Amino acid sequence: MATLPSVSYSITVRLELDAGGSAVGSLTNAVEQVGGMITALDVAAAGHERIRIDVTCAARDTEHAQAIVDALGAIDGVIVHKVSDRTFLMHLGGKIEMKSKVPLRNRDELSMAYTPGVARVSQAIAANKDDARRLTIKRNSVAVVTDGSAVLGLGNIGPEAAMPVMEGKAALFKRFADIDAWPIALDTQDVDEIVRTVQVIAPGFGGINLEDISAPRCFEVEARLRELLDIPVFHDDQHGTAIVVLAALRNALRVVGKKLSEVRIAMSGAGAAGTAILKLLMHAGARDIIVSDVHGAVHTGRENQDPNLQWIAENTNPAGYSGDLKGAVVGADVFIGVSAPNLLDGEAIAEMNDDSIIFALANPDPEVDPEVAHLHAAVVATGRSDYPNQINNVLVFPGFFRGLLDAQSHHVTSDMMVAAAEALADVVSEDELGPNYIIPSVFHSDLSTHVATAVREVAQRGLRDQGE
Repeated sequence: MATLPSVSYSITVRLELDAGGSAVGSLTNAVEQVGGMITALDVAAAGHERIRIDVTCAARDTEHAQAIVDALGAIDGVIVHKVSDRTFLMHLGGKIEMKSKVPLRNRDELSMAYTPGVARVSQAIAANKDDARRLTIKRNSVAVVTDGSAVLGLGNIGPEAAMPVMEGKAALFKRFADIDAWPIALDTQDVDEIVRTVQVIAPGFGGINLEDISAPRCFEVEARLRELLDIPVFHDDQHGTAIVVLAALRNALRVVGKKLSEVRIAMSGAGAAGTAILKLLMHAGARDIIVSDVHGAVHTGRENQDPNLQWIAENTNPAGYSGDLKGAVVGADVFIGVSAPNLLDGEAIAEMNDDSIIFALANPDPEVDPEVAHLHAAVVATGRSDYPNQINNVLVFPGFFRGLLDAQSHHVTSDMMVAAAEALADVVSEDELGPNYIIPSVFHSDLSTHVATAVREVAQRGLRDQGE
């Protein structure tokens, strides 16, 4: 599958060249000849004899970026002065900062914001701990916690290397839901240490977003923290993914005129994301599901299954299918992959039922080539930004936490997640809905508000039922 130039591999090359002649015109040709794409061309300095030009280009990867630089440098009369990687420049010094919300212009303001006036506020909270949500940043803050063990598709790269991702997550919280999120990168992958660390820092936060923690460790960490804490705990890699998948599938089924309770679903991937997707689909009404992993279909007859696989075996695959993934998709209406690249080909997709739905979410290379899938399936979604119907967690977690914080919720429930999925799906109107538009853009103006409202209503109803 060919990869197109992407802004994530964007470079700016500062060149010096003759002021006259055809050198300027040859820059575009040189970049296009090696498959790059110029996105900006700016004159940095000009003279009668020579000029300096900044050429910004999108490339496929770092090797391709170097090929573009080499092609520009090979033009007669062109000197390459400097190459800047725009992604690295964006990350210099980090992407987030803390700012004061109140002015500190004189002694009076200082005395109220800090000592001695702040002591009265501390005493009020000591008398009633619930006032921390009203009088501190707790009411609008989320800890984004990772151990660096499963960062994006990069694997176990450690807490320091995870920080740029956690900063990005915090920036998205602020941009899309005005939530103050704080990256917490832990230098431990011991479950007991992770749980205890999060437990002791929890008083300063209104919610915990677990991020990029590998399975099966993530299951135990989340379960134990939910038991220990009185604030919501949400593992975005599991539940954020599950909510977006349910929302997208709800709309994809509307496109093909099928019902969730009646379709046969073949899934590839039984890790953190796959298990969360499975459980949420079942909670929403799915009945006929076969889950496969690297050893084939999960079923009750398989030996040496861990507790998670054993649960899947006991609650899915009612016919006891024991073959491989390609056999599992035969006669299926829906395929959902959160596993590995290039597991299926066009022949396998052609064996699915008419008007089939393909969610091939492995990144960057999906379980099946989207171009091939489109030849046989009615609706195709991926995790990639260069194809329609991108399944992206950022569609969910800002609005989801906004709703939790606004409701001052103590827990996350499956009903909240289904409500979020339905709200997300409903952002796509009947007039907009189609095979290439089953999920809204992350920049849709109503997105976070719509999801937040749905989550807040379910959370508040739960608090009322509990008499809080």
